[in-house]
Amino acid sequence: MFAESRITGDHHMKLLTALLFATIGMGVGLPALAQDSAAAAKQTHKPAAKKTVKKKTEPTPQADAAAGDHEEDKEPDVTSASATEFACELGNKVTIYRNADDDKHIALRWKKQLLRLKRVDTTTGAHRFENRRSGWVWIDIPAKSMLLDAKKGQQLANECRNPDQLKAKAEETIKS
Repeated sequence: MFAESRITGDHHMKLLTALLFATIGMGVGLPALAQDSAAAAKQTHKPAAKKTVKKKTEPTPQADAAAGDHEEDKEPDVTSASATEFACELGNKVTIYRNADDDKHIALRWKKQLLRLKRVDTTTGAHRFENRRSGWVWIDIPAKSMLLDAKKGQQLANECRNPDQLKAKAEETIKS
């Protein structure tokens, strides 16, 4: 009789495995069940939602500045502006339009787009112009210029040079 009630090692392992899975199943299910009952208790005692009332506010200087950015959406009038062509690497071309009486803005033609960019002050002395809506940034230093897309984090055109910069680079190349 004693021999008949003995559990073999194989049966013992199966029993332990089954008990382990049952315990794990209960442990996983109980916290979820507790959360469900706690959520149900909160819903029955939930206070009424407060209504929010929007107050009318006066426009701030920042809001006025943001509203002024709509001028970036309009295609600039370049009929009276002087145009400077920039030859860039990979055969790209950029045209910059400037008005003598407005040094705070430029118009920039890249491929088939013409946008107005606003001057941004820098500490380095570089001429930096931006159109925040498009993400375009034009940086002009004495040696070269570049067009960046700040929204995508990439260069659109690099090593851009106007005729004077091209001439200076050619002379520098000859000297070295």
